[in-house]
Amino acid sequence: MAIETVKIFDTTLRDGEQAPGASMSIQEKLEVAHQLERLKVDVIEAGFPVSSPAQFDAVKRICSELTGPTIAGLARANSKDIDAASEALKDANRSRIHTFIATSPVHMEYKLRKKPAEVLEMAVKAVEYAKKCADEVEFSPEDACRTELPFLFEILEAVIEAGATILNIPDTVGYIVPHEYASIISGIRENVKGIDKAVISTHCHNDLGLATANSLAGVLSGARQVECTINGIGERAGNSAMEEIVMAINTRPDCFENIATNIEKREISRASRLVSNMTGFAIAPNKAIVGANAFAHESGIHVDGVLKNRETYEIMTPETIGLSGSRMVLGRHSGRHGFVDRCGQLGYNLSEDEILMAYERFLSIADKKKEVFDEDIVAIINDEVRHVEKIYELDYLHVASGTGTLPTASVRMKFEGKTAQAAACGDGPIDAAYQAIREAINEDPKLISYNIRAVTGGKEAMGEATVRIENEHGRSFLGRGASTDIVEASAKAYIDAINRMRTGAVTGQVKE
Repeated sequence: MAIETVKIFDTTLRDGEQAPGASMSIQEKLEVAHQLERLKVDVIEAGFPVSSPAQFDAVKRICSELTGPTIAGLARANSKDIDAASEALKDANRSRIHTFIATSPVHMEYKLRKKPAEVLEMAVKAVEYAKKCADEVEFSPEDACRTELPFLFEILEAVIEAGATILNIPDTVGYIVPHEYASIISGIRENVKGIDKAVISTHCHNDLGLATANSLAGVLSGARQVECTINGIGERAGNSAMEEIVMAINTRPDCFENIATNIEKREISRASRLVSNMTGFAIAPNKAIVGANAFAHESGIHVDGVLKNRETYEIMTPETIGLSGSRMVLGRHSGRHGFVDRCGQLGYNLSEDEILMAYERFLSIADKKKEVFDEDIVAIINDEVRHVEKIYELDYLHVASGTGTLPTASVRMKFEGKTAQAAACGDGPIDAAYQAIREAINEDPKLISYNIRAVTGGKEAMGEATVRIENEHGRSFLGRGASTDIVEASAKAYIDAINRMRTGAVTGQVKE
């Protein structure tokens, strides 16, 4: 029997980026897009072009640099959105406009304020117009799983006739459970005239923790495209996780008989790490497939079993997703070539100037530590290479604190060809450092969140700080900093966030 392919539609750069705090710069989105191409995803939803100049430019750049996957742009059911998507996608090797409109009673009444007949008419017109602007048209009835089935069938039938060849069935609010979702997909196959001319797609959110289960239920009921994101990032609780979908189909051929994906599974781990680093979203240790503990065994019984036969406690091997049996450790005696090679294995393709900056920082860290781990290298690159224009630079930092001592900090900042010094007190050394920085540069953003974590273990662990600030217009900006000194890391992260605020390093978002 012939193998049927389930196409992977990756929406990390669109729906994934809509997760609060996950915005990426154009360059960061390009790096992720290139990794998705290496992963051999079938479709990349590169963004929502009409939402902002940054979104438009990111989609356009991705189209000009990638040749493998189909590139999709999101558009609401109106000509303005579709025109913007068409223009952004014009250099794509193969383009797809993904247009959508809400179809559930609650959305039509309260959000759109339109009758079902009006919504149907808008959907048909949008598909007909998009058909002239791209190689393929995908249509999504937003909130499909809370849509009345007769109307859902009616609108799907109408858009097929108008030219849509991919029908996406989004569980927009993560409301449905697997047997219900399977029933909806089966109902579409049985009741929609012309359904043989279209591919049914799944798009499930994780509000009840069922996104992957619902997507797989859809596949078993006949869906042949799955919309998902790396690490399951996305709106609210996120989307269906690409790595979970792919490995479930791969690991259970008895359930998914004669079904496969085109994914290069050995690139999964690299993609996961890259997206985590670009968004600042740490991967939970117990995350399926890609978590740090996914292939770790501590229990004596488990270890004994794995040593005798891996299959006792492992249903897949770490090598399948691109992990090795042993961990590469770098130190002060590692050469430049080994450092560059390891950066490449982690998904970073650095220019000569970027290599020089990162390697010098690597040697500095290696002198302080006996071992430099992958997480250290990632932190170095995030801190030294993947930064925005340095309007403000930290030239000097000194802090004093202790029991019975008022925490104080003094800084010297460089900006606009001059330097400024300031000293301040605070509730702790980091608060004092932040107050001194604010006084030195005369900036006072609102601090929204602050996190510090050790990116490696041991007493010489390197710390990575992430800071989120908000400007006077309510727009938020994420900054990162890394050092073996957590106060220095925290100061760097704060300055990085302020630099991003000053250069406007933020992208637009839209909901589906």
